[in-house]
Amino acid sequence: MIKKCCGLLIALISSFAFVLLHPLESSAAEKALKVLTSTFPIYQITRNITAGSDRIAVDLMIPAQLGCPHDYALVPQDMKKLAKADLLIINGLGLEEFMGAPLQKAHPGLRVIDSSQGIGQILQYTESKPDTHGHSEPGHEQHHDDEPNPHLFASPRMSALLAQNIATRLGQIDPTGATLYTTNAQAYSQRMQRLADDFAALGKRLHNNRIVTQHGVLDYLARDIGLAIVAVVQAHAGQAPSASEMLQIVATVKQEKAGALFTEPQYPEAVGKTIAKEAGIIAATLDPVANGPEQAPLDYFEKVMRTNLATLEKTLGSN
Repeated sequence: MIKKCCGLLIALISSFAFVLLHPLESSAAEKALKVLTSTFPIYQITRNITAGSDRIAVDLMIPAQLGCPHDYALVPQDMKKLAKADLLIINGLGLEEFMGAPLQKAHPGLRVIDSSQGIGQILQYTESKPDTHGHSEPGHEQHHDDEPNPHLFASPRMSALLAQNIATRLGQIDPTGATLYTTNAQAYSQRMQRLADDFAALGKRLHNNRIVTQHGVLDYLARDIGLAIVAVVQAHAGQAPSASEMLQIVATVKQEKAGALFTEPQYPEAVGKTIAKEAGIIAATLDPVANGPEQAPLDYFEKVMRTNLATLEKTLGSN
């Protein structure tokens, strides 16, 4: 009799626990932190950091295929995402100019993480001509308008720092998940550092380290490798050079004996190819991973960068 009663009691408790469990799970799902990321690179980094967590729902504001949002304007769908978000993670350094006024009008409970905050060794934008002495430093040349270059995401070393910043701030906002975020960020950073080391090793073997780029998105990667950018096709992203500016770039390429001109898949390549042809150098494509597929794998950045590594070696030659 006692055994029968105990069995019945256990069954009742189990049934009661089962009924209670589902509302709790539903409540936990409803309380998941809604994290909105401004650009595809920040979205991918955040996904790597929060992998394995059921406490955070990560979404991307602008289309994944967009690329650098220099001329982007928010649409109603973007505003709806912003209104529902608990947390917004941005690249920073002026890349999200399109969010200026709307962000100021966002709901007061929205918290913002600037992933670039506190990172040192920030470059300025490159110009399309060498300095007055005819030389260029690896990664950048003269500065213009004293504007910081926000394209940290195209450098594996800088991506590691972005990940650490995001993980630290996420852990402060969600202490329960802090250990997971820190662990994931450390693993991601280690992969980025190995990738950066491979780029740096290639830089030491290249026959020619002088290049021309589409715009300032590759400056940090060039610094990692030890490449000197002698000219850029677009001094301002999205603005094609005039005929006289193209002639000036050609003259600079010849003077500096650049080895190749690199276009980006996010921009038309016709102008770059024309300049390369006139200057007598190779034109190839390097992808800064400013955009990507909607359902990109977590290692998408690494795979694309490995392709870039092979392109650099093939184009510039190595020992």
